[in-house]
Amino acid sequence: MNCGMLATVEDGVVTKLVGDPEHPFNLGAQCPRGASALDHLNHPNRINYPLKQVGKRGAGQFKRVSWKEALDDIAARLAVLKEEYGAETIATTGGTNRTDDFARRRFFNLIGSPNVVHTAPVCWIPNFLTESASYGWAAFDPEIAGARCVVVWGHNPGSSYLPEMRGLLQAKANGTKIIVIDPIYSETASKAELWLPIKPGSDNALALAWLNVIINEGLFDYKFVAEWTVGFDELSDRVQEYTPEWAAEKTGISPELIAESARIYAMSKPACIQWGVATDQLGKGSTASAQARVALRIICGNLDVPGGDVMPGPHPTFVTDWEMELNEMLPEVQRNKQLGSEKFKLNSWPGYKLLTENMLRVWGKSIPAEWFCEANPSRVFRAMATGKPYPVKACIVLANNPLVSYANSKLVYKALKNLDLLVVMEYWMTPSAMLADYVLPVASWLERPVMTTTYGVSDWLIASERAIEPLYERKTDFDFWKELGYRMGQVEYWPWETDEDMFKYRLDPIDLGVDSYEEFVQYYRMHFADREYRKYQTRGGATLSGKIELKISLFEQLGYDPLPHYVERPFSPETKPEIAEQYPMTLVAGGGFMPFFHSEHKEITRIRLLRPYPRVTINPALAEKFKIEEGEWIWIETPTGKVKQTAFISPAVAPDVIQAERGWWFPEKEVTEPSLMGVFDSNINVCVDDDPDTCDELCGSFCSRGIMCRISKVEEDA
Repeated sequence: MNCGMLATVEDGVVTKLVGDPEHPFNLGAQCPRGASALDHLNHPNRINYPLKQVGKRGAGQFKRVSWKEALDDIAARLAVLKEEYGAETIATTGGTNRTDDFARRRFFNLIGSPNVVHTAPVCWIPNFLTESASYGWAAFDPEIAGARCVVVWGHNPGSSYLPEMRGLLQAKANGTKIIVIDPIYSETASKAELWLPIKPGSDNALALAWLNVIINEGLFDYKFVAEWTVGFDELSDRVQEYTPEWAAEKTGISPELIAESARIYAMSKPACIQWGVATDQLGKGSTASAQARVALRIICGNLDVPGGDVMPGPHPTFVTDWEMELNEMLPEVQRNKQLGSEKFKLNSWPGYKLLTENMLRVWGKSIPAEWFCEANPSRVFRAMATGKPYPVKACIVLANNPLVSYANSKLVYKALKNLDLLVVMEYWMTPSAMLADYVLPVASWLERPVMTTTYGVSDWLIASERAIEPLYERKTDFDFWKELGYRMGQVEYWPWETDEDMFKYRLDPIDLGVDSYEEFVQYYRMHFADREYRKYQTRGGATLSGKIELKISLFEQLGYDPLPHYVERPFSPETKPEIAEQYPMTLVAGGGFMPFFHSEHKEITRIRLLRPYPRVTINPALAEKFKIEEGEWIWIETPTGKVKQTAFISPAVAPDVIQAERGWWFPEKEVTEPSLMGVFDSNINVCVDDDPDTCDELCGSFCSRGIMCRISKVEEDA
C-alpha cells in the first residue's frame, strides 16, 4: 500500500528491484526493507517446503512432507477436535496486513469458530471503533497538505511511516503548524513547532484538558456542534473537572503549555489529528482516551472536511472484505462463545453487531469482522493453557509470531505448548514455529498478487501483480485456506482457482471493461472513489441518533460510559502503590524502529548489521546513576518478567523513563528448547502483563506504555 516497487524479471527470476517513481505514496523512495527485498525472497533460511514435527515439540526434529499429506492430516485432526470439543476449540492468530484478510475469516465462519485473534487490540482498534461508534466510520485519512495544524499523537512517521513523514515536512514548509505529543523526543518531534513530552500513558488526561480549554474559552465550532452533533451539553459538564492544572500533575506538562497547545489546535482551521498505535496501547483506559480525542475532532469542526480528518467509508462498488467474509454463516450460538466477548464488548460480537446495523443503514456495507470483531488474545491464550472456560485445543498461526507479538510471553509459551495441534505458516523458522506440529511455507509479496483497501475500510484500492510464481513449494495464504476448506466440506464457498481469479471477481462491479486482474493492474492499478466531504450532511451519521455523537449511544447500549472520562493508567504508583518503591521507573515497551518490521527481517544480514542488538533508550542522568556505559547490557525488570537489552544513552527520554525495542529474537542462537532462539532473553513482551483486569474495558488491549519497572547492570557472567 505504501511503497510501490518495480521488479525486473528475466527468465522467471527477479534480478532487480527499484522504487516506483509513479506510485502516489512513496514516489520511488525505498527504506532498508525495500532495498533488501531480494535478500528476503532468496534467503537460504526461507522455509520452502511443508515440514512436520516428528519429535518432541521444540526439539527441532522436522521432516519434509507433501502439501497433500500436511493438509489431509491437519483437516482430519481439526475434524476430530471439532467433534469432541466443538468448533470453538479451533483458534487462529494473525498479525498485520501481509495476507488476504477475508480468507481466514471466511474459513472460520464456515467451520463455526468465533475465536479469531490478531494483534489488532493494540493496533488501531480502540481508536477506529470509538470513531465508528461516534460518527459511523473512522476518519483515518487526514488531509495533511491542506491542514493549517497537524497534531501527531502517539505516532512517529519519521521512523515508521516514511511517505507520511514526507507529507508532514512538505506541509510544514507550506506553513502548517506541527504539534507532536510523545514522551520520546522522536524524529518527528524534532521537526515539530511544539513538542509535548507527556508522561507515558497520560494521553487521556491531556485530551480531557484540551476539551476543557476549548469549551470554556469558546473556541469550538458553535454552528457545527449545534447542527450536527448530540451530547455537547453533557460533554461540557463532564470536562469541567479536567482543568489544565489537574492535567499538569498527570502529564508533566505545565498548565500554560497545555492551554497554549489546545488553543493552537482549536484556532487553526482546518486541522487534523494523526494518531498512532501508541494510543491503542495504554491498557485500561485506551478507549476512554480515544473518546476524548474523537470529541476534539468533532467540536472543532474538523471532521470530514478538506484539510481535516476525512472519513472515507467503504468502497461503493468494489466487493469489500466484509462482503467476502460470510459472517452470516457463523451461527448465533457460536458467536456467543467468542472468548472475551462478555467483557470486552466493543471489538467482539456484541459491539460489532450494533456497529454493523448502523453502518448498513448509511453505507450499505460494514467494516470487516477480521479486524474489528475478535476473540480477546489474553482470554484465548488462557483457555489454551488452562482449558477454562472451555478447551482451545488447536491454533493456526499466519503472519504472526505469537511468542514475540503478544504480552506475557511466558503465558503464550505455556498456551502453545498445551495445544493438541499447532500449525504455523511462515517465511522463517521462528521461535513460535519451532513449537508447531506443521510449519508451512508462505509466498511473499513478490510471489503473490496483492490488493489492499487499508484492511478493508478505504474507499480506494491499490493492486499489484506477482513478479514471479511462488518459488519451491511456497503458497499464498488464500491457497492454504481454500485447500484446507475443501477438506473441511467448504468446496462450494471457494469457487476461484487462483488469487487473480478472486481479485477479478471483486473488481468486476467497478465495471472498467478489463478481462483479467492482470489487465486491471496494467491499465489502472488503483481505483479511487470520487471524494465526497461532509458525508454526514447527505447520508446522516451511522449512529443510533443519525448524528455525530459526543455522547456515544452505542457505548451506553453496551453498558459503558458514553462520555469522555479519566481512567488512571493500570500500572502506576496510584494504582499499584504496594510496588511503587520497588519499581520506580517507567517503561515504554514496544517501540517500533527501522529497519525491522515487527519481529521480521532478523535473518537478513544487511539489515541486521544496521541493528545487531536490541537497544533500550535511557537518559544520561540514569546511566550515570547506574554507571552504565553506551552499549552495555542492562536488565529491564517488571513484576511480570525480566529481559536484557543494550543501553542507548540519549536525552530523548526523561530521567525516569526507559524505552525498550520490540520484536527481538535471535536466529543465530540455539533454535531448540529451552533457548528457542533466545526468545525470552530480550523480548520485551516478557515484561508486559496482560491480566484482563488491566486491559482496556471495551477492546481488551493490554498496556505497553507506562509500566512500572526497574533496571540494573548485567554482570559479565550473565
